[in-house]
Amino acid sequence: MLGKTANGLFWMFRYIERAENIARLIDAGQRVSLTRSKGADDWDGILQSAGVADTFKDAYDELTADNAVDFLLRDRRNPSSVLSCIDAGRNNARLVRTALTREIWEATNECWIEVTRILSGKVKAADLPQVIDSIKHRTALIRGTFHGSMLRNEIYNFAHIGTFIERADNTSRILDVKYYVLLPSVHHVGSSLDNLQWESILRSVSAHRAYGWVYNGEYIPSQIADFLILDVQLPRSLAYCYEKIVTNLDYLANDYGSRLPAHDTAHAIRNKLRSQKIKTIMDNGLHEFLEDFVCHNNQLSQQISDGYRFYQ
Repeated sequence: MLGKTANGLFWMFRYIERAENIARLIDAGQRVSLTRSKGADDWDGILQSAGVADTFKDAYDELTADNAVDFLLRDRRNPSSVLSCIDAGRNNARLVRTALTREIWEATNECWIEVTRILSGKVKAADLPQVIDSIKHRTALIRGTFHGSMLRNEIYNFAHIGTFIERADNTSRILDVKYYVLLPSVHHVGSSLDNLQWESILRSVSAHRAYGWVYNGEYIPSQIADFLILDVQLPRSLAYCYEKIVTNLDYLANDYGSRLPAHDTAHAIRNKLRSQKIKTIMDNGLHEFLEDFVCHNNQLSQQISDGYRFYQ
């Protein structure tokens, strides 16, 4: 496969995953803001989680809920806005059109048409839940169509790897921001406010109901961290993402008959997640663990790009 084709598939699915993740973050931000007293809405943590806090400050003089939502949803100055990501995902899909089934291209194009339509103007607060649901629905259709119509070959592997690298990045950032930014004060730890915010974070990664099944709905930070980091049954946990990344990279190694530095890095991250205990992570510092994880996740992405000659 040409490196440019692999690059297009990898980034197409990273952008589609990112668009959905940003939509989920906005939903979480709205829920968190409802737990605050009047005039205390703080979207800084959400912007930090999305990695666009500095970009937002360059674009706006004042941080308000309306400004933050508009920036995250549809601002072209934000390369990680939902609209920017859907545009980028479709553009990459066009570049690799011959590698995709007709159904995948149609689902991607229809997603772009619908998202462009609903984000053509500023979204009213009353319409936001419906808009978020539409974005999640459209991106899920792309993912479902891909799983249902593609051969399990190198095309599938590169797309899958892009999806799970992006998802792992998102989950780690959300968890880190909750632990260090969203909680207003240490005095709120264990309070109803703290519990509502943890519930919002679990909802943002589609883990609220699943967490209730495993832990009977009791919001204990160490349990939530364990669930989002180490539980291999949760589709958005770091451990689950790396099981999938390693599996698909190993398929590529078998197909091409060679191993690259990316394979060693991915296995090392996966093995570290397998051997970790949440108590050790918490004792050594959750923030430090997540910061280290994001760094190595980015390193892996770059090694994949270099090893498979994405720009050649």
